Amino acid sequence: MPKNVHVTDEIKLEGFQAILEPGKFGYSLSAVVDNTIIDKLETERADVLKWAEGKLKNPKRATLKPTPWEEVADGKYKIKFSWGEDKRPGVVDTEGTPVTDTKTPLYGGSTVKLGFFQKPYILRDGVTYGSSLKLLGVQVIAVGEGAAVDTDSMDEEQVADMFGTTQGFRTSEPKPVAAPAPEDEEEEEDF
Repeated sequence: MPKNVHVTDEIKLEGFQAILEPGKFGYSLSAVVDNTIIDKLETERADVLKWAEGKLKNPKRATLKPTPWEEVADGKYKIKFSWGEDKRPGVVDTEGTPVTDTKTPLYGGSTVKLGFFQKPYILRDGVTYGSSLKLLGVQVIAVGEGAAVDTDSMDEEQVADMFGTTQGFRTSEPKPVAAPAPEDEEEEEDF
């Protein structure tokens, strides 16, 4: 069965991402796409499922799993990918150079393009089937806004602008002096 590779337009990642380094549950990426991608996937899913149905042990007792996407708002759908160390998708910058630095802040807020395909599956029980999405590659358009701060690039004025002003401690005022501890009226004697 040939793969139909889908490439998204630029999308902004939202939420937790574990693309370059594994998280607690391995590598993962989730993104919100519009219905133009989902319409193509829905049409393709029918063909993919026909192929899987032809391989089922007992089609009359088969259980179809839900779609690998879910609607999160009107016309907006969340797609999720996960993979192991041996199936890592390629990650490249806007010029096609591989992104190898695992500390690159590729988190929620980052803008990317995704390349993926839909694949049929049949579980080992021989009656449960469905389709899943497999990530082939990620092109990084922009790293997350505010995902990481390069402390070497901010001077004191930029730090002050970042926080603004509020009530509290000021370096221009005299330093507070600790109040002396109250003396007990009766002193205890050491024996």
